[in-house]
Amino acid sequence: MEPTGGKKSANYDTRVRTLRDMIGPLFRNWRAVVVTFCSIAVIAVVVARIWAHNYYVASMQVVVSEERSDPKITGQQNAALIDSSPDVTADEVATEIALLQGRDMLREIVGVCKLTKDDSSDPKQLEAATNRLAAKLDVESQKMSHVIDVKYGRSGVPETPACVLQTLAKLYLAKHLRLQRPAGTYDFFAEETEKYQEALAQSERKLADFSKTEGVAAPDILRTDMAQQLVSAQASLYQTRQTIAADQQRLENLKKQMAETPARSSTAEASLAANTLLEQLQSSLLAAQIKRTQLLVKYDPSYPLVREADAEIAQTNEAIDEAEKAKYINTTTDPTYEYLRQDQAKTEADLVSEQATADELSNNIQSMQSEMVNLDVTAVNQEALLREAKANEENYLLYLTKREQERTSDALDQKRIANVAIAVPAEVPALPARSPFSILFPGFFLALLGGIGAGYLAEVADPSFRTPSEVEEVLNITVLGAMPKQAA
Repeated sequence: MEPTGGKKSANYDTRVRTLRDMIGPLFRNWRAVVVTFCSIAVIAVVVARIWAHNYYVASMQVVVSEERSDPKITGQQNAALIDSSPDVTADEVATEIALLQGRDMLREIVGVCKLTKDDSSDPKQLEAATNRLAAKLDVESQKMSHVIDVKYGRSGVPETPACVLQTLAKLYLAKHLRLQRPAGTYDFFAEETEKYQEALAQSERKLADFSKTEGVAAPDILRTDMAQQLVSAQASLYQTRQTIAADQQRLENLKKQMAETPARSSTAEASLAANTLLEQLQSSLLAAQIKRTQLLVKYDPSYPLVREADAEIAQTNEAIDEAEKAKYINTTTDPTYEYLRQDQAKTEADLVSEQATADELSNNIQSMQSEMVNLDVTAVNQEALLREAKANEENYLLYLTKREQERTSDALDQKRIANVAIAVPAEVPALPARSPFSILFPGFFLALLGGIGAGYLAEVADPSFRTPSEVEEVLNITVLGAMPKQAA
């Protein structure tokens, strides 16, 4: 045999492979191809029939919004409700996702929805079921939004995935509300409101008893009025003292003048008749006569009134006769001394009165000063009671307002009104998550590819020579003849 292996090998390497050469391994290993294809096809049918036909997925959506406008707890009575909540951030959405995957809620869901085998309460089975639930629970946020998608799929009855998500929604909202607001705030503010209400009532009773005990309703107003009166009294006292000093100086001056002035000195003397007296008596006589004439018109001369008039006329005539006989001497004296004496008497009387006024003003000023001191103490005590009542009133109104705010917040909590909401609640799925045909068609193509791959793999794994070309290629010798394998 002529060694022409190198030439033949070169010819073989440059030979173009035909379709027969490519599919030849499949026919030679048809058993592996068929077995692989059938196995994968059967698995696909089983999966489509048993798993996909009974695999249900429930879903829900959670919306994360800004914080709800609950009244903030401040130290002021009138707290303005300003909506200063920032926009929802990615960290807040991530926080809500972490809350939705809480192990405590998942463990409770396992018990509520009975996800363990035979409803066992074994801690190991509960923990294993919780791990499986955590692995299958799909929680992710949609991009560029505040929406969180929650999905859970499970083979079996469709009510189980819906039960899982519905229970998760209830537990999540309850947990979120517990974390958002501390428990017992309403009770705290209710207790504080009752305490300060009682303190306010007690302060008002103290104020009423204080007014009755002290007998003063408004000591600060009385103190102001008395201060004005005290200023007026002091001004009057100073003025009275000035007047007393002036009167004392006047009396000294009057005494000096009276010592130098004679008691009486005649300046003129005149003798005069009693003309004035006669004129008066004649007028009286004329009046009596007219009266008698008027009485005689009505009465007899013996009537008592007429007799009385006659007696009056007779007496007047006698007085006229005596006045005509009498004469009066008019002596004129210097009145300076008398003026000084009268002025002295008047000044002394005024001085006594002014001294009494000054003494009384001094006593009144001392009394008012003492009363003002008492009013100061009373006003200070009343101011203390008023401050206490005002403080109790402000605290009472503050805690009353906060109690109503907490009552409103509790009402919102009962209505599950929070900064998160279940936008799309979970419902019982009516159809499986995947159609059986969606498993069968990919399974068929996968079986076909698997069969082809198994044929070529068996070809590679077989160490025997199957064609002359393989002999020439591996052994680098020329094949002179080849005999086909004969069936036995």
